[in-house]
Amino acid sequence: METGPTGGALGGDDLSPSSPAAVISRWTFEVSRRYQHLLDKTVPHVLNRWIGCLAVVLIYAVRVYFVQGFYIVTYGLGIYLLNLLMGFLSPQVDPEMEDGPSLPVSGSDEFRPFVRRLPEFKFWYSITKAFCIAFVMTFFSVFDVPVFWPILLFYWIMLFILTMRKQILHMIKYKYVPFSFGKQRYDSKKASPTENTNLPRD
Repeated sequence: METGPTGGALGGDDLSPSSPAAVISRWTFEVSRRYQHLLDKTVPHVLNRWIGCLAVVLIYAVRVYFVQGFYIVTYGLGIYLLNLLMGFLSPQVDPEMEDGPSLPVSGSDEFRPFVRRLPEFKFWYSITKAFCIAFVMTFFSVFDVPVFWPILLFYWIMLFILTMRKQILHMIKYKYVPFSFGKQRYDSKKASPTENTNLPRD
């Protein structure tokens, strides 16, 4: 008769709310929820977010300048930023591969706002997180690989030019601009007479 209660007690300890695993799980969930709540509150504050991102970039640049090292980390960071930039400037659906509605190519086409493959918020968040991770990496000497940094800089500039050239040619070919300024406005002179039905009649 003692084996039953003993087994039940062991099973109860595994599922107890006060067990270490349950406490860690609750703490992790609470931290994640509060972190996501803070991120959600920053969504409408575009300018402040980018100012904060610029501050993080400057802190990282000052750190690398005074340490005089970690150039391979900076190069990897630059490649990652270039990849993010291409996602930010590219449409969500590539016109070369889509079968549905395409981007407007003339003034008479239906207006469709530009939808990015990488939204602005995710673009900002990924850049900020990347610089924070790179900043932490500068405190570990294992990542300070000796390298001749001018070669890395030259290679990155060439890669940037070639990538941007390809992206600009893609924009010209499919006639789109990676920025949307809201709903298209029409000239009041071109409005049809039926739109003035609320005018008082004589």
